[in-house]
Amino acid sequence: MKQNNENSGFKALLEILLVSTKLGLTSFGGPIAHLGYFHNEYIRRRKWMDEKSYADLVALCQFLPGPASSQVGIGIGVMRAGILGGIVSFIGFTLPSVIALIIFALILQGLDVGNAGWIHGLKIVAVAVVAHAILGMAKNLTPDLKRKAIALFALVGTLLWQTAFTQVGVIVISAIFGFLLYRQHTENNDVEIHFPISKGFAIICLILFFGLLFLLPILREVTSLSWIALFDSFYRSGSLVFGGGHVVLPLLEREFVPTGWLSEEAFLAGYGAAQAVPGPLFTFAAYLGAVMNGWQGGLLATIAIFLPAFLLILGSLPFWDSLRRNPKIKGALMGVNAAVVGILIAAFYHPIWTSSILAPIDFAFAAILFSMLEYWKLPPWVIVVTGAIGGSLLTLI
Repeated sequence: MKQNNENSGFKALLEILLVSTKLGLTSFGGPIAHLGYFHNEYIRRRKWMDEKSYADLVALCQFLPGPASSQVGIGIGVMRAGILGGIVSFIGFTLPSVIALIIFALILQGLDVGNAGWIHGLKIVAVAVVAHAILGMAKNLTPDLKRKAIALFALVGTLLWQTAFTQVGVIVISAIFGFLLYRQHTENNDVEIHFPISKGFAIICLILFFGLLFLLPILREVTSLSWIALFDSFYRSGSLVFGGGHVVLPLLEREFVPTGWLSEEAFLAGYGAAQAVPGPLFTFAAYLGAVMNGWQGGLLATIAIFLPAFLLILGSLPFWDSLRRNPKIKGALMGVNAAVVGILIAAFYHPIWTSSILAPIDFAFAAILFSMLEYWKLPPWVIVVTGAIGGSLLTLI
């Protein structure tokens, strides 16, 4: 019996690794697009979670600092196969872009990838993927006028006040609205989620998160070791960022360019490379670390910038199910889930639409890709390949 359990556990981990690696190789377009890819693969196709639980997990990860899409992937892996499942899910989704960016840093630093036609095609793929995700989530999360109004508020707020803390503020206000509007609401379709993590372990993770945040700067001053300084800079950047990978870029630039760790040209070259690879934009840290200290520096920077995300999601998950099932919290979560739809639509417009749809032919191509995904039900990797080839051809027209 024990052998069967071990086999089933190994099979679950292998399945998570294969699926997350496929996503890591094909998920272009930034964190909001990644949530669309996750929704299509994990929820629609494999049904590893129900729609509401996925929406609640997304809401939690949007609220926490760090790379939201990576945290969602870790959370799904944890629910599927425990802490090892979360680690395997993270490795599969992240490693392809880490390897690619370290190679860029070591060999292709001077390559101008930012203006390549196939990259423009991949940006148009992101338009189709995000539009597909928004339609699916809006149908489930904003079924009535009150929640549509909350989503509209979130959309307007995040578009008009684009600061690092706007997203968190919008989510908090939406939670208050949801609590006030839906505190009498009764809904019995909750699916209980069992997290294979003890609350004691979760508390240890939260203590580690805050402990490292305060201890690393002290160690940096006391020891003057370059690798501790490197780890501290990336850990702090990963701990204090709300709003996804694009927000972390100015933080990283302030940490490393003025101090002379790397040049402005090297930073911008890496930014272009980061746009060219799939997976989370936080893997830009792998490029920066590799420029400064070779492939070892790339791996160290990757661990440092993602460690806060790991500690926060593992520290939050065991408490999340009991909170979301509490009648006093349910209404607030309904408001938060509606706000997530508005935030998705805002991100769909800027930066995804504004940086991708530059001419009528771009919109026509996006419509074709969306139809392939929504109506012909083609797998995402087909959409990605079509987008890359089509983007290259568009430059010839």
